Amino acid sequence: MKLRAVLFDMDGTLLDTAPDFIAICQAMRAERGLAPINDQQIRDEISGGARAMVAATFSMDPESPGFEELRQEFLERYLKGCAIHSKLFDGMSELLEDIESSKLIWGVVTNKPLRFAEPIMQQLGLAERSALLICPDHVKNSKPDPEPLILACKMLDLDPASVLFVGDDLRDIESGRDAGTRTAAVTYGYIHPDDNPRHWGADVVVDHPLELRKVLDNALCSC
Repeated sequence: MKLRAVLFDMDGTLLDTAPDFIAICQAMRAERGLAPINDQQIRDEISGGARAMVAATFSMDPESPGFEELRQEFLERYLKGCAIHSKLFDGMSELLEDIESSKLIWGVVTNKPLRFAEPIMQQLGLAERSALLICPDHVKNSKPDPEPLILACKMLDLDPASVLFVGDDLRDIESGRDAGTRTAAVTYGYIHPDDNPRHWGADVVVDHPLELRKVLDNALCSC
């Protein structure tokens, strides 16, 4: 079936949001008189969300006293500064232009809550270009459940087989596969050191956004 749409995960796939996460974590340490940690320690935990990043930042067990206060502070800071340093990954701007010039639809399906995802899309000038933004707020079950992808395909009135879902986490690939979409795993995202995207069972694995050009060309020619 010919490709009709490309859907992206947000953090680590469409956007490099790590700089904002890292800035907040380092600022929280500095304000407590703690020396900076290696940025990579924070980046490695992004896929695990706020809980994982705060745990890494303070070498703290999530069950420890005071942890939840730190997590809430992190989220409050992020709400105020979620799109200061975030940007499209290198090559992604060109890829989106290719997608649009090919008359394909593109959108975002993310596990990032709407209160963070929406302002980021708006501030980066992507909201008016994206066909949709699906967040946990819109579904009962987030990725790896297929519900977000099923909803996206329904909203676009497209057969899932005509949709490619691109992500940097096993949950993305599982969600897309179970929803019936084609899947692409990226290795440039926020991959935990113990993980390997080539083991996720995606239809294709790419190391750079522009490598998706060939994938799209092949899909557009298929029937």
